Amino acid sequence: MIDAKNVTITDSEWEVMRAIWTMGSTTSRELIDAMNELQGWSDSTTKTLLHRLIKKGAVEQIGDSRPFTFKPVVGEKESMSAAADDLFDHMCAMRAGSTIAQVIKTRELSKSDIAELQQILAEKAKDAPEMVQCNCLPGKMTCEEDR
Repeated sequence: MIDAKNVTITDSEWEVMRAIWTMGSTTSRELIDAMNELQGWSDSTTKTLLHRLIKKGAVEQIGDSRPFTFKPVVGEKESMSAAADDLFDHMCAMRAGSTIAQVIKTRELSKSDIAELQQILAEKAKDAPEMVQCNCLPGKMTCEEDR
């Protein structure tokens, strides 16, 4: 597998990747049918997105003759982590905690998810600073005013 941090996936490509990850490997016809059912996409839309993902190295084509089989080259968990890290790298460090809290409030979580989060937070609390430092433009920080 390639490093998911090196593959930027658009919103539409995420939908195709989710289908491929779910199927494990798929033919273009299976993928086209699935995306038509799930998203209402035309054959050409799915083919275009699939070819973009192949060019990016996220998906590989298996075989030299039809029907081709396609399988993911980047892992689902690694891709989600890379996307989340990228999102948080683009926001003020002081707002990360409240953003994570909002995500937790609005998502369904299993008891084991909650237990894992509690364990992680308890461990992080041991070394946590009183306040996270702003990483915005020096001298232009308004983050503290918003807290």
